[in-house]
Amino acid sequence: MRLLQVNFTVDQIRAIMDKKSNIRNMSVIAHVDHGKSTLTDSLVSKAGIIASARAGETRFTDTRKDEQERCITIKSTAISMYYELTENDMAFIKQCKDGSGFLINLIDSPGHVDFSSEVTAALRVTDGALVVVDCVSGVCVQTETVLRQAIAERIKPVLMMNKMDRALLELQLAPEELYQTFQRIVENVNVIISTYGEDENGPMGNIMIDPVIGTVGFGSGLHGWAFTLKQFAEMYVAKFAAKGEGQLSPSERCKKVEDMMKKLWGDSRILPASSSFTHAPLEPKIYSRENPDAFRKSQNRSMNRDASIYCPTFLYSRTILMMGRYVEPIEDVPCGNIVGLVGVDQFLVKTGTITTFEHAHNMRVMKFSVSPVVRVAVEAKNPADLPKLVEGLKRLAKSDPMVQCIIEESGEHIIAGAGELHLEICLKDLEEDHACIPLKKSDPVVSYRETVSAESDQMCLSKSPNKHNRLYMKARPFPDGLAEDIDKGDVTSRQELKTRARYLADKYEWEVTEARKIWCFGPDGTGPNLLMDVTKGVQYLNEIKDSVVAGFQWATKEGVLCEENLRAVRFDVHDVTLHTDAIHRGGGQIIPTARRVLYACQITAEPRLMEPVYLVEIQCPEQVVGGIYGVLNRKRGHVFEESQVMGTPMFIVKAFLPVNESFGFTADLRSNPGGQAFPQCVFDHWQILQGDPQDPASKPFQIVAETRKRKGLKEGIPALDNFLDKL
Repeated sequence: MRLLQVNFTVDQIRAIMDKKSNIRNMSVIAHVDHGKSTLTDSLVSKAGIIASARAGETRFTDTRKDEQERCITIKSTAISMYYELTENDMAFIKQCKDGSGFLINLIDSPGHVDFSSEVTAALRVTDGALVVVDCVSGVCVQTETVLRQAIAERIKPVLMMNKMDRALLELQLAPEELYQTFQRIVENVNVIISTYGEDENGPMGNIMIDPVIGTVGFGSGLHGWAFTLKQFAEMYVAKFAAKGEGQLSPSERCKKVEDMMKKLWGDSRILPASSSFTHAPLEPKIYSRENPDAFRKSQNRSMNRDASIYCPTFLYSRTILMMGRYVEPIEDVPCGNIVGLVGVDQFLVKTGTITTFEHAHNMRVMKFSVSPVVRVAVEAKNPADLPKLVEGLKRLAKSDPMVQCIIEESGEHIIAGAGELHLEICLKDLEEDHACIPLKKSDPVVSYRETVSAESDQMCLSKSPNKHNRLYMKARPFPDGLAEDIDKGDVTSRQELKTRARYLADKYEWEVTEARKIWCFGPDGTGPNLLMDVTKGVQYLNEIKDSVVAGFQWATKEGVLCEENLRAVRFDVHDVTLHTDAIHRGGGQIIPTARRVLYACQITAEPRLMEPVYLVEIQCPEQVVGGIYGVLNRKRGHVFEESQVMGTPMFIVKAFLPVNESFGFTADLRSNPGGQAFPQCVFDHWQILQGDPQDPASKPFQIVAETRKRKGLKEGIPALDNFLDKL
């Protein structure tokens, strides 16, 4: 199959923008170093934007200097390309179409796990995902992560098996071995889709990939060729139909092609796969969701530079077309396209819904697959530059979907990121682009969570400041798995009451009557802690509910040990004694009382610290596996799986590694086993740190002491007497 190469202008792109059925918005997603940017280069060269001879080495969508130097993608980059398809390929596209010209709005996203938030942002504005897999390395840990993100955003995937040249020239695989490799990759991808996908009868339908229907491509982005099964099928049909005494009947011809398809390794270019099996941008209204602030997909009307946006009545200065390293001014952009808006950053904190409709609803915020668990403190070397630092932190927060910029009560400025590399890039951007001042940076530290390991050993009572109101509560830990269900969205505050109660009763054996009386989730109304009402026949309870909930949100956001977030704790309201006069049980009386009794519950329920844990996937030759075990053991790591990559001398070692021990892990790994080990770390779960934080000889005690000192809190965990009252 051939694409008709064209050198197009912005005017041509603007003309085809009106043909909604011929627009495809695609994200390119993959594990790090699987060839996304190189493949994108090949597609860009086929569109006539760069010379074919330089495709693969130009890295046209790597727009930053540090991206070129490190040879990794850091920021998602959009580019619009115009292609014309041949008549044969047009017949293969079943969806509605308007002519042979197609506009492909492609977003090349990062593969490194630290920049997963950029992948989420790219997926939010696109309708299809091109999942790139190195056919030698196979499906890796980040492949699963980005595919899970795509399915969560209800994006239809098509698969591209890249680096076939390596399989043929380096490994010199026989046809049968190559077929088995391809089959294994397709199976692994479909396992991920079936695990995280919806029912076939849902709004997305069947999204399983299959080479027979053309949703799998094969090729080499570096050398600029690719195919699917379609062309090989056409070639064999022509060959077998031309031989023999008579013409094959349609059924015989289909049988011949079907038999051969089972063993063939493919044929066709990536563009027809994306055009044929991803939908036009106006089709998915049922399940299309919100937009990020870096790009915007115009959904319902044209965007032009004179349009007013409600915020309340601001104008953005101009609309631009994203073209990789360059931007092109464009007068207006019809709905269904991806557009850049200049001048909206002054109205947005991080992401937002931009609309011209006065009564529009805000779209749901993005849910990231990683957490900002690594923190660093920054301060200006020259105290006079503090205003520039504050302004720079505001700009940094807007420029990165994931990074958190926090000011502690002590006045310390904290930047939280997903990992070491993410923090390094954020600090570089802050120093060179946003604040433009020299900075002093602390060593990176890890975010912890506070939890409990047993039920409170006594009923906790706190009295209001006026002594007229009393709250009686207890705390207990969650059953295993519930906090993760809340994180995944299987249990939420927005669920129908009876459905949620039945789920908790069936899976965690809770009493249905209790499960129906969840007051709220916390912190922030969505976190993995619960406030439950287990009272019986209490007067005026609903009148103080909002005040108790406010105290709960406060206490779960700043725990008693070191003011870190709480996790996996259930607080039960057992009884309350309230003054009959409403003026004596207002928020000023109840909120601090609720916070005090919640802290007392936490202290009496064997408090513990939780630390974040990475899932580490390490690729290495067999002879260095022993050295990897040694490095992991020194850093409290735990290996749980070791397997060989079929057809190669490479092994994959999977392990859990505490984030606190991950600093310098890559350097240690590459120095010990001779530089032949390649790790990839992705946040996996939280685990309880062994030891009692109230025992001076334990590691948690040291961490709590260091954290309290860093935050400017009083030395030592507050005593129970500060929160517990007596009758």
